[in-house]
Amino acid sequence: MARGLLYALAGAAIGAAAARAAYTAFTRAAARTAPLADEKEPGRWTRTNHRGEPITLLEGPAFVAGSGVAAALAPGLPGRVRAAALLAGVGSGALGAYDDLYGTTKSKGFKGHLTALARGEVTSGAVKILGIGATGLGAAALVSQGPVDTLVNGAAIAGTANLANLFDLRPGRAIKVGLLTGGPLLAASLLRDAPVSAALAAVPLGAAAALLPDDLGERAMLGDAGANALGALLGLAAVTRLGRPGRFALLGTVAALTAASEKVSFTKVIAGNPVLNRLDMLGRRPV
Repeated sequence: MARGLLYALAGAAIGAAAARAAYTAFTRAAARTAPLADEKEPGRWTRTNHRGEPITLLEGPAFVAGSGVAAALAPGLPGRVRAAALLAGVGSGALGAYDDLYGTTKSKGFKGHLTALARGEVTSGAVKILGIGATGLGAAALVSQGPVDTLVNGAAIAGTANLANLFDLRPGRAIKVGLLTGGPLLAASLLRDAPVSAALAAVPLGAAAALLPDDLGERAMLGDAGANALGALLGLAAVTRLGRPGRFALLGTVAALTAASEKVSFTKVIAGNPVLNRLDMLGRRPV
């Protein structure tokens, strides 16, 4: 357990420091190239949040950079696991950034993008779905034994990447979900003396926690880049820790929630539950 705790602390610390450094560098660079105050066009990484206020998406690339540096440098990760983390996190983050910059609201959700693809229209969302599926399988192939495990693990990694993005609709929500799910995974890895899984879980948790204040303060948001990378890395940590029944349960849960999101608004469900709403509002500005 001591070795796992050391690896986890180092991974979290590197992820946190690298994410903060990247966020500072990215926002300073964006400020130097920002449009003049009298220009109507916002910066390419600026969006309007649920309040109608401008907010930067640079938190996402900062998370990808921070977690990527931590995955590369954190102690205790075998070479194949380190490569899987870089592929899952950086790959899904890059595809999410592509959708952040070039995506439209014309097609939404799995159904919308796949329907458009069936018509011969290749949306940025379809590119992201297919690309994250490929990076998930590639990462899974590095840590799995046999084709069945690779398919299950790859689907779980890609599914968690997409699911995390579905929660990134209010300040801090996606990171809170990541901390609430990744925290128990980290604790279980430590208690079961699984140092590799502990280090894998700690890397995204450290990077995400370091960026949470800016997310809650409504100065920045993860966007597709950060949320996809956060989900993919936690999914990778989960599949390296869980046995086959646990991985099937994870995949089923992710699939069920993803399907439900096509019909049900997570925001309305959360707002209608006192406990979930209290957690969702914790640290946020009043509505």
